[in-house]
Amino acid sequence: MSRPRPTTVADIPAFDTLVDARSPAEYALDHIPGAINCPVLDDEERRIVGTIYKQQGAFEARRVGGAMVAANLARHLRERFADRPAGWKPLVYCWRGGMRSGSMVTWLRLVGWDAQQLAGGYKNFRKHVIERLDAVAPTLPLRVLSGPTGSAKTRVLQALAALGEQVIDLEACAAHKGSVLGDLPGVEQPSQKQFETRIATALDGLDLGRPVFIEAESRRIGRLALPTALLARLRAAPCIEIDATLEARLSYLLRDYAYLGDEPEALAAKLERLRGLQSGETIARWTGWARDRDLPSLFAELMVMHYDPHYTRSQSAHLAGFATAERVAADDLGEDGIARLARDIQARAGRLPNAVNPG
Repeated sequence: MSRPRPTTVADIPAFDTLVDARSPAEYALDHIPGAINCPVLDDEERRIVGTIYKQQGAFEARRVGGAMVAANLARHLRERFADRPAGWKPLVYCWRGGMRSGSMVTWLRLVGWDAQQLAGGYKNFRKHVIERLDAVAPTLPLRVLSGPTGSAKTRVLQALAALGEQVIDLEACAAHKGSVLGDLPGVEQPSQKQFETRIATALDGLDLGRPVFIEAESRRIGRLALPTALLARLRAAPCIEIDATLEARLSYLLRDYAYLGDEPEALAAKLERLRGLQSGETIARWTGWARDRDLPSLFAELMVMHYDPHYTRSQSAHLAGFATAERVAADDLGEDGIARLARDIQARAGRLPNAVNPG
């Protein structure tokens, strides 16, 4: 067993298991990718210890909290860690590399495992994420896929990945499709911190000498904001626009958003968010179609009256490469059509510069 030593984020791959000793609520908000949650204090215990600390002082908080920590560590030893071999090497972290992870490391080392503590804990990892986004985003050789709603941009990204191309799927990171109807059924969006962690993780291993494909997005995807450095790079990058027919787009939307017909009242409530952008008469017609599950009529008008005008204004104002975009025509957004689109875009991407001169 090695001696205790300062361990950094760069050392994480050298360990067998990454253990998050924080409470379940802290873990849910964000955690280092791949970490398992083995709290030394659960959410309620942490609240109790914090209250005692404020009302009775540090000694009493440590006395009460110590008993809770010991009980939880004993449970982890009996359950989560029971099958770990003698040569197991875990790396443990808490909020800032303090008493919670320190207590766990002490007990694991007493057992005989070569446990180490992550210096600075999650707080140091969070600093690493921010620094990585700020450092790498401005250097990304992005190729921005644009196209009005229903152009199958996300599916084309996935097809490009299947061809071996590098992609950053922001909507997957955000668990949201990026439009007023973009909430995924039964899926909560991550916290802002976890969104940024997912993006930073997506940057790992990218070859900056090869194109990186990304979808054109506004500043926000649902309730989450794109990191500033990445948004700036996206807006300065060259574009490839998918120019799909209305018929192809409508057909794709009806497949991709078919689940919206399962909850007509929820769909009508989402459409109410557009009140003020559209007339009361239009909103009444759209919510009526939603309640009648008439998605073809609804999506046909949404495209022409809401999405397309907003798309043209937004892309022209924010994407430097939009006016000179490579345009790829598509009259089929089925599986075969998307595969053809991906191959066409792949062939064109290498001819584009890494940035656009707006002047």
